[in-house]
Amino acid sequence: MAPTQTHGLNVIALISGGKDSFFSLLHCRANGHQIVALANLHPETLEKLGPCDGTSHLPDGTRSATRPAASTAAVLSDPALALDSVPSGDNDGPPPRRGIGKDDHEPASLPGPQGGVPGNEMLPEADEDDRDQDLNSFMYQTVGHEVIPLYAEATGIPLYRRVITGSATQHGKDYSHHRDFVEGGSGGKAEEPASFGSGRGREAEVDETESMVPLLEAIKRAHPEANAICAGAILSTYQRTRVESVATRLGLTPLAYLWKFPVLPTPGVPDPITGSDAQLLDDMAAACVEARIIKVASGGLDDSFLWTNVASAVGKGRVARAMRRFGAAETGAVIGEGGEFETLVLDGPASLFKKRIVVAEKDRRPIKEGGGSVWLSLRNARLEEKEDGDSEGGARGVRIPELLDAKFAEVMELLSLGTDVSQPAWVTEVEQRPRLGKLKTPAAGRLQQWSFISSEPTSVEEATTSIVEQIRQRLRRKSLPTSAILTATVVLRRMADFPTINSIYGTLFDEPNPPSRVTISCGDTADTNIAVHLTVHTALEPGQRQGLHVQSRSYWAPANIGPYSQAISVPVASLGSGRSNVAFSSSSSGVKLVSIAGQIPLIPSSMALPSATPEKKGEEDTLPLQLSLSLQHLWRIGTELGVQWWTSAVAYFPSTSPSVAHGTKGEDQMAVQARLAGRAWSAAYASKDSRDEDEDEEDESGPDLWDKKYNPQYMTFASGSEEKTQHSLPDRSVLAGFAKPSAEPTPSRTLPVPPVFAAEVDELPRSAGVEWHAHLGIAGAVEGSVAVLEDIPVSHEGGEGDEPAVKVWHVIVESTREEGDGAEPVVVRFVQTIVAETLGLHSHSNAGDIKPVNHGEIAKKALARLGEVGDDAEPALVVRYVDATRGLETGGVGPVLPVVPCRSLWDGEGRRLAAVSVYQSVFE
Repeated sequence: MAPTQTHGLNVIALISGGKDSFFSLLHCRANGHQIVALANLHPETLEKLGPCDGTSHLPDGTRSATRPAASTAAVLSDPALALDSVPSGDNDGPPPRRGIGKDDHEPASLPGPQGGVPGNEMLPEADEDDRDQDLNSFMYQTVGHEVIPLYAEATGIPLYRRVITGSATQHGKDYSHHRDFVEGGSGGKAEEPASFGSGRGREAEVDETESMVPLLEAIKRAHPEANAICAGAILSTYQRTRVESVATRLGLTPLAYLWKFPVLPTPGVPDPITGSDAQLLDDMAAACVEARIIKVASGGLDDSFLWTNVASAVGKGRVARAMRRFGAAETGAVIGEGGEFETLVLDGPASLFKKRIVVAEKDRRPIKEGGGSVWLSLRNARLEEKEDGDSEGGARGVRIPELLDAKFAEVMELLSLGTDVSQPAWVTEVEQRPRLGKLKTPAAGRLQQWSFISSEPTSVEEATTSIVEQIRQRLRRKSLPTSAILTATVVLRRMADFPTINSIYGTLFDEPNPPSRVTISCGDTADTNIAVHLTVHTALEPGQRQGLHVQSRSYWAPANIGPYSQAISVPVASLGSGRSNVAFSSSSSGVKLVSIAGQIPLIPSSMALPSATPEKKGEEDTLPLQLSLSLQHLWRIGTELGVQWWTSAVAYFPSTSPSVAHGTKGEDQMAVQARLAGRAWSAAYASKDSRDEDEDEEDESGPDLWDKKYNPQYMTFASGSEEKTQHSLPDRSVLAGFAKPSAEPTPSRTLPVPPVFAAEVDELPRSAGVEWHAHLGIAGAVEGSVAVLEDIPVSHEGGEGDEPAVKVWHVIVESTREEGDGAEPVVVRFVQTIVAETLGLHSHSNAGDIKPVNHGEIAKKALARLGEVGDDAEPALVVRYVDATRGLETGGVGPVLPVVPCRSLWDGEGRRLAAVSVYQSVFE
């Protein structure tokens, strides 16, 4: 398997002057990329203070500088927006004036290092009143703007600046350039364009994020080689999504190497989540970054912290101690992610900073504001030559996180050594018989399965276009937006058709957070060129649908550049009849179902597959790493969405031999791969995260730390007003006592593991060796609200050995919905039922065809054992995996079935299966 070759990118670095944007720049260089230009957006006030901060104007209004204001200080009094810092410090940011698109101006085409750009002119002095006002945009870093022009000469990299225009019209974390969002982000109802929103009492206005577009377009004209963009987003979804929106539209690859950096594995720190959340500052110090605090805006920090070098052991220690005097600091607070402080970079490694920036003490004047906020007004900043050896470090001093964290490094070691991880014995008796209530039939259910299969003969383009139009028409008939689609399974005949299909499929979605997706190629076992199976929620209310769509390269998990999200979540209570109350509609409360995209083992920082070592060539040599890495992706995304339990999972493997159906070596190899998948899955469940279950952590579905402090939409979540608990994955405290062991307890039986299957298909995206897909994740569950149960409702002969021929697993998720003031709460139970059948059980027709047992009937009988369920109740089929090489017929519910035809199908212990069906039901 040849890994995808990667080449260095030519990067435009969005800078604010703060520490995070420059550290992100250093990580780009450490990953083999070249920085071709610096880009900065600044407020309009800056324009009033002087015509030229050592830069020259381009015809489109952009300024450029190669050697600005060499020795004299550029004294401008208006904040140059910090792209990488949000409210105050390099953070995130939402709406008003400091986020991802504030500092963009059209970059000027730079004449080049020798090209006649003014360099040593004294900048015009601003009026004293002008200097000390308009510097506190709650959205953008607005202090330290005087220094920005000096970065061009300090680094030798061309600098482009532009005025920010517009205002923050979209205050949610997600961003769409297509329309003005209804407050609260994407919900289940279609967001109306601003022109339709006269009821909100304001004219349509272009969001300030769009200021980045002309800036970056000008830079691209000056530097046609530019093909990527980087920013300093660490925990801010608000900032990251806005940079990604602009970048992808302009054909630039977004890079966010600091994304989730504080929670990535750190050498010498056992668990960075419970350990040092200030590790980032240690890493900056090791890379020779000098970042001075120029503004404080936290009760834990006062003016004595101004000009502290936070990227030093002493400075970091002072800030950490101060923040924790008021209790355990929230994740990111010590590094300023909530606007606790803002920084200004004066120096860095010699490989980047050829000169250092100096501001004398007499030229630093503190300005006090209300609420304990204090910032420094700077005068006479100048550049100073560096002696040889000063600030050594550069790329050599930039720490790149380990690829695998400790948990999954252990999983890989177990797989490499062939260590077995016993799967626990499950139960055959029901300890309780919960009354599930009335079953909602598929016709009335809010969570529906729609399947679309191309007709033959047609070209791939025609088939995909037809399916996309069918989806649009059905959505229109049901008055649903595309956000009603939660997840998609795309089954192709040829993976080579995927780029064509993807571009057409992508036209369905013009809002943030498209559905999660699984894509596989089934080769000749597929009856058609393309089949698309969708899960659709027909009654979502605004704010209930939450998504995670990271399109930037990072060290965290693979970027999803395309029309699919890493994950989509919806409340369980939204599946019941009636309207959820306002409290439950909140994105931050209630039990949720999480759909996660299929995960292949891409290295996040390069988006390449792992390659074999020189001494070991071949796919089999990297399979333990590929299994562990892609499973880690699934875990990290699940943890970010608060997943506590998976209902079940499937591991897809590409075909290893065309003769697999005839029991040759290929079949033996698939059995081995299936057992490896089962071991990896069990090992991930066997080890408990070291994360403290009582520790607060940001929930991706809820507000960011920045939001809680600065965004009016989320300020009710301010620190101390809401306690959030992030449990480990798996979190067995959510499991109810619905089952009991079938024998004396043993250590293995105390740790239940969801069922896992292995499916052999023709090919996977990017020629990956494995793709993990969890059917559903459960998040936000309280203690005892999830029941897991294995049941064998029917006894059959023909099983392999003493094993039963049919197994049924149930996962029952319970949630509560309030119907109104004083009303009794309504309990909603979501039940996912998995029916697996071994090849030992067959009935033969007169024609000699092999037919699987009726999984639908078995699922109904299994449900009946759990409560009073009527004979007319049909569980809805979500997906059926079948061994297509055995001529098995699918049967089942509905005119078009969601079927994945497999070359072979296996359980996690390497036993051959005939079919696996996944059903779902809702009771209330």
